[in-house]
Amino acid sequence: MRITLVMGFFLPVPALQGGATEKIWLRLGEGFASAGHDVTLISRTWPGLPDSDSTGAVRHLRVPGWDHTASLLRNLWLDYRWGRRVRSRLPAGEIVVCNTVTLPIGLRRARPDAGRVVVVLGRMPKGQVRAYGGADLLLATSEAVAQRARAENASMSDRIVRFPNPIDWSLHQAARPAGPEPVPLEIGYVGRLHPEKGLEWLLEAGVRLLSQTDLPPWKITLTGPVAVSQGGGGEHYRDALLREFAPALGSRLEVRPPVFDPAALARIYGRLAVFCYPSRAERGEGLSIAPLEAMAAGAVPVVSRLACYRDLLVDGHNGLTFDHTAARPAQALAAGLTELLGRAELRRKLGTQAQEDARRHDFSATSACLLREFARLTGSGGGS
Repeated sequence: MRITLVMGFFLPVPALQGGATEKIWLRLGEGFASAGHDVTLISRTWPGLPDSDSTGAVRHLRVPGWDHTASLLRNLWLDYRWGRRVRSRLPAGEIVVCNTVTLPIGLRRARPDAGRVVVVLGRMPKGQVRAYGGADLLLATSEAVAQRARAENASMSDRIVRFPNPIDWSLHQAARPAGPEPVPLEIGYVGRLHPEKGLEWLLEAGVRLLSQTDLPPWKITLTGPVAVSQGGGGEHYRDALLREFAPALGSRLEVRPPVFDPAALARIYGRLAVFCYPSRAERGEGLSIAPLEAMAAGAVPVVSRLACYRDLLVDGHNGLTFDHTAARPAQALAAGLTELLGRAELRRKLGTQAQEDARRHDFSATSACLLREFARLTGSGGGS
């Protein structure tokens, strides 16, 4: 099959500036190519990267894009302009995978030679599925996303399939160091430093932990991009967090820059006792990759009780959840963290189970599943 993978308008591939989507689909594209398929990946032009080249067996086509902005309406407008640019550059093929909002709309009519249209719903849809009637397949990263998509366009129900974000399970599993846990115990967050991620709840929970004098030594680390152009909340948001919480937490709080190298990032996960992802984004999260990678590294996940995490985490079985809708969510989060910090055996039990449960998200299984779906759409029988 000839497969085209289209990324968004603001990050390059390879993922020099981060981006879970960019990392995932380059790796999947390499898997498709190794299975004998012809793969083209379209992403944003970037200084130091040629407009076209090859990474292994994947051909890259880079199109001028723009930086991400803090305005949703502005980003949608840029996504529309990006789609117009990309549409005219799409190669002929059997499958075109769209990691964009507006490109799939009318694409089959405008460019039937580009192939069957596959749309990735990486976040909760916000009405756009009503315009996707011409698409051939929707990939929903969680059952919650799939349910929202069906509610927006019931006629698409038989074209919506689950697509859990894949990870390199072996890389992360191997990152866990042997021997006793590092001291102090590290409660870590990895991801965009943005208000929708609920980091205030985590830091307020940390302040509450200070009164628990019988806990082993601990610290909180936040690792990820701050800049708006990389999806963060901006330097003003980070600085506001520090002004509010650093005086109380002191050396127990560390804010680190983003890490884009996969092996280095895996080592960060491997040092964590607890991975906390306290997102408040009811209308945003589709199922982030960071909790999956942390689980594969053996860290105990603690997440807010968003619907998207029901596919991944069972409270008390492979992690903990807290009620983010409670009157005092930070208090609920602090209770869970207190339990984990104070019970080493519970951390070992939940971390071991989390690591095992994350195995089913490995790239190898996901790549094979997608190729079967693409073969079904094209009637190719799965051959190259």
